[in-house]
Amino acid sequence: MILNKKRTGLLLQILLLLFLTAVIAWCCVRREWWWGVACFPLWFYVLTRIIGSAEKTDKIILEFVEAVKYNDFSKNYNTASASGDMKKLLAGLNSINDRFKTVNKERKAENIYLQTILELTGIGILSFDHTTGLIRWMNEAFKKMTDIPYFKNIQALEKRNPEFLKLLLNMETGQTNVFTFKKGMLDEKLLIGATLFATDGRTDKLISLQSIKGTLDETESVAWQKLLNVMTHEIMNSVAPISSLADTLKNQLEPREPDAGPAPIDPEDLKLGLETIRKRSEGLQRFAITYRNLNKITKPVFKKVLVSDIFENLQNLMQPTLDQKHIELDVILKDPFLSVQADVSLIEQVLINLMTNAIEAVRMQATPQITLSAFSEGDRPYIKIADNGVGIPSNIADQIFIPFFSTRKNGNGIGLSLCKQIMILHKGSIQVKSKEGEGTVFLLYF
Repeated sequence: MILNKKRTGLLLQILLLLFLTAVIAWCCVRREWWWGVACFPLWFYVLTRIIGSAEKTDKIILEFVEAVKYNDFSKNYNTASASGDMKKLLAGLNSINDRFKTVNKERKAENIYLQTILELTGIGILSFDHTTGLIRWMNEAFKKMTDIPYFKNIQALEKRNPEFLKLLLNMETGQTNVFTFKKGMLDEKLLIGATLFATDGRTDKLISLQSIKGTLDETESVAWQKLLNVMTHEIMNSVAPISSLADTLKNQLEPREPDAGPAPIDPEDLKLGLETIRKRSEGLQRFAITYRNLNKITKPVFKKVLVSDIFENLQNLMQPTLDQKHIELDVILKDPFLSVQADVSLIEQVLINLMTNAIEAVRMQATPQITLSAFSEGDRPYIKIADNGVGIPSNIADQIFIPFFSTRKNGNGIGLSLCKQIMILHKGSIQVKSKEGEGTVFLLYF
């Protein structure tokens, strides 16, 4: 609106200038010099006014554009001495300036707010230019975790910790790694995440660091506590009767009176007592061997294998037992070309353990049934073993993967623990869902 009025005023001035030029030219042709001289000052005034107005407007607009370019919004144009269209132009520029000031102030406040949050969080944050390595920003938590006060370029880590630098540069978006960061005599376990984002034509990499040593220590402590509880229980079950029986035999061998000589003992009782001690000792030895085997899982040799081949081998192995116990096995594999990267022997061991457990769970059912199936979601394959057995009581569902924990009378409690360790070696996991009286489902994630 302001520019339209400005354009109209300028057009009128140009028309007036053209009119005066025509009048002066007409006077010169008619040789009426006096009228030509009289009109010339007015012609000159209009010309200078047009030129001055254009130069002033251009100067003001150029100043304004330059100020915007450098984020300088301190300029305030004086409208008191201006009039007409110029006054309206200056007022409009002042209004734009005020709006820019408000937006800039809000942006700075948001930036300060965000930085304050990132400083208060316990997660270390580092942002750097993915191409040049120039550090954009890092918070105090990052400096504290890495024991590095400040550096301008990510390449400065080359001298301090080259392995850490290599990891930061090679990490891709969405990737996470656990890294042991050495700080003097201490080691700090860090969970590192990375993401890339583009702003203003440049690509920055954002790194997050989170200390997990305390969490790992706590989890490890709980795991050891559960393991020691089970081991103590098993060892005491074997040692207590051995000690009691040995004490009984010792008492029978001791003389009842000082001069009575050795007390007679029935050879059968002695034989039975020693046999009992031998059996319990062998049981304790088997327990120790089982623990040693639990800790000696071989390193897996991965290769691409069809799930259908795994199922076929498993079915050939277990079918005689299933037929003998009259258990129905359903095998469901919609995609015959579904494959997994796995160690075949270890995965077959997992499936044999789970199938054996399922057979035991359904043995009392009127129509025992086990379902073996596989499917994929996205790029992740899954194997599922389901049964319609007795189910797992909810109060022990969280303990079934603990080494040596077993609800069977003759169970050693190693099978499911081995299954879990093998799946961890495959960078996968095993989960269980069960409802007492309805059945159990074990799901293997690869």
